Amino acid sequence: MATSNDIKNGTVILENGQLWSVVEFQHVKPGKGGAFVRTKQKNVVSGKIVDKTYNAGAKIETAQVDRSDYQYLYRDGSDFVFMNLSDYDQVNVSETIVGDAEKFMLENMNVTIAMHDGSPLYIELPASVELEVTYTEPGLQGDRANGGTKPATVETGAEIQVPLFLETGTKVKVDTRTGEYLGRVS
Repeated sequence: MATSNDIKNGTVILENGQLWSVVEFQHVKPGKGGAFVRTKQKNVVSGKIVDKTYNAGAKIETAQVDRSDYQYLYRDGSDFVFMNLSDYDQVNVSETIVGDAEKFMLENMNVTIAMHDGSPLYIELPASVELEVTYTEPGLQGDRANGGTKPATVETGAEIQVPLFLETGTKVKVDTRTGEYLGRVS
């Protein structure tokens, strides 16, 4: 058992049989009344975000979550197969847990998988990945100055917005959290 004073970003709290990861926290000591901790928590399974407040020193139950480095190997039906980089064990992760990360995962990419009691909770990708544009409409001469964008499909099948001057076959850097184009890769 821990107390609300031990809350930090990334702490996983077990509450009503569900796991909640602390996204933001703030210790507040008002002029009147007792101190408290205001948190923004994300449900580890569903992704739902809620605000929750704890009195200072309140008992909370934290969950043990192990984060390990894995390498994405291949897709097997509705599962994704990953290999643990420390002991080479393979683990199957369902597509519901992988979620939107699938749009930016390439084979042999290193990811972090959070596990609780031997079952995978979620996958963390690197902040950005380099992907090749497999299809986009050709840009028009003179469109480089106005800063417009057009849709492009990358090698994983995801569709992102890129500047008008980019062509098919260009390697681009993409933010895995937002799906935004970050720049060209030479």
